[in-house]
Amino acid sequence: MLPFDTIEEAATLLGRNLTVAETMWFKYSAKKSDYYLYCHNILFLFLIFSVVPLPLVFVEMMRSLGFDKFKIQPKVSLSLPEMFKCYKDVMRMFVLVVGPLQLVSYPSIKIIGIRTGLPLPSLWEIVAQLTVYFMIEDYTNYWIHRFLHGKWGYEKIHRVHHEYTAPIGFAAPYAHWLEVLILGIPSFLGPAIVPGHMITFWLWIALRQIEAIETHSGYDFPWTPTRFIPFYGGADYHDYHHYVGGQSQSNFASVFTYCDYIYGTDKGYRYHKKVLRKLKEGSKVDGAQNGGSYYYPTQDLKSE
Repeated sequence: MLPFDTIEEAATLLGRNLTVAETMWFKYSAKKSDYYLYCHNILFLFLIFSVVPLPLVFVEMMRSLGFDKFKIQPKVSLSLPEMFKCYKDVMRMFVLVVGPLQLVSYPSIKIIGIRTGLPLPSLWEIVAQLTVYFMIEDYTNYWIHRFLHGKWGYEKIHRVHHEYTAPIGFAAPYAHWLEVLILGIPSFLGPAIVPGHMITFWLWIALRQIEAIETHSGYDFPWTPTRFIPFYGGADYHDYHHYVGGQSQSNFASVFTYCDYIYGTDKGYRYHKKVLRKLKEGSKVDGAQNGGSYYYPTQDLKSE
């Protein structure tokens, strides 16, 4: 709730007129509690989990229209009931774990100093903070992901997420309830270290989930904007990790690939791509499409 009764009062205390965005924010949030604003995340996550994967469902159903050439594992095809089952499982976890977690975690947001007032952050401040959030989440998620691929972590927790060896958009948040809780820690660390505005926090939660859905899409589209982001893994990179499954010691990165490169856990993937290039040059890839990007070996090649 903003400590101003009118826009004029807010302008007086700020020493300037409110921007258009600040005026809109004032009109929307002035009489709403901070807790109410924080709980918007529940609605955002529900919409993202439900709506963002829908175009990928259409693509999966219409592969005969030319989308099949972009499918990373073209021999795998999921029916509409199978994809809907995945969505129902995700929504069950949302109702039982994600939603309640959002409801009870508000005190932590107040402790770290996420603010809801004026002035609003500048665009550059938002971009800088989101960049920090992605970097921190990526590094911590990398090590948690490696732990989850240990014998105990995989068998007890992470194997649920790997039930989809050819991932789909709806399967991005599909995981064991304990994994959902554990991976909430990396997502929270960035805002805890560099707290910002509630709007930045909303953007962070939304963008991270949209990125996860894109990475689990199962399709390597040439027009995907993320192709032009330096060190970004993308769908092809993460799909390899899912295909290899529990045996995988490659491609642990959640967003960027720098940790895999630094710690040598992308060697299997890079060797795999090198083999594909050689097979392509020799015209020996049987059934590969789109320049050989969609053929997988039967084991995780860890080194050259």
